[in-house]
Amino acid sequence: MKDKRRPLRAGLVAAGISILAGAALAGSEPVKFPTLPKGYLAPGALNAAHIVPPAPTDGDPRDQVDRQVFQSTRGLKDSERWKLATRDVDMMPSGMMEAFSCAVGVKMTPTNAPKLNGVMLRVLGDAMIANESAKHHFKRLRPFQVAQGEICQPTAQVASSFDYPSGHTVWGWSWALVLAELAPDRATEILARGRAYGQSRAVCGAHNASAVEAGAVVASATFATLHGSPEFRTDMDAARAELAKLRTDGEKPPSCEAEATLIAQSPY
Repeated sequence: MKDKRRPLRAGLVAAGISILAGAALAGSEPVKFPTLPKGYLAPGALNAAHIVPPAPTDGDPRDQVDRQVFQSTRGLKDSERWKLATRDVDMMPSGMMEAFSCAVGVKMTPTNAPKLNGVMLRVLGDAMIANESAKHHFKRLRPFQVAQGEICQPTAQVASSFDYPSGHTVWGWSWALVLAELAPDRATEILARGRAYGQSRAVCGAHNASAVEAGAVVASATFATLHGSPEFRTDMDAARAELAKLRTDGEKPPSCEAEATLIAQSPY
């Protein structure tokens, strides 16, 4: 590995949990993250570094696949799939609800689905604590720090954060898993969108393919563990009722056929 820099991941702050973007260079805006409240799980409930496979090492078979995926997906620049990956950089509740509205079949916003938003922020609080510990454990560089190639967002937004596992993928898979449980008749569409959201990080070039796979594992492990929390189950029941009503009365999202066609294709 040519670049031996060890970027420092911004921490989880004490007043609630706020995942901070990497320091932005002049002319670039940091990625916006919502402030995350205390989750449902006790601190240290999950050791994600022992759940995911060890990060690939320089030259091993998984590392070689990562290099190939990064190089091949640079050819997607300015394509419709690249544009989707660029939109999927947004991790704010409004952006996430927009990303999954077609999959669920109704236009969701933090205003019309506040209970869903509330449970998601707490789920993400637990998932991101687990993920950050694994990132610090493995300290793997991002693909653009090892090989040359453009990415779909300013490099300054992510250069100070480690690659493995992918936090964006944890975010997307957590949304997908919660929504699939709340609207099981739409589980296929929802989980396909969650998979595509994670793949967007490899398309973007901000993460290696192995980091995307590991992020899905962290999200799944967190979600399974959360079912042991009575408080989580109660909040899920409230969100389920809210979403059911919204699906009956709410507005249908636009352009869903085009999105479904796009995410059905494998980008790498």
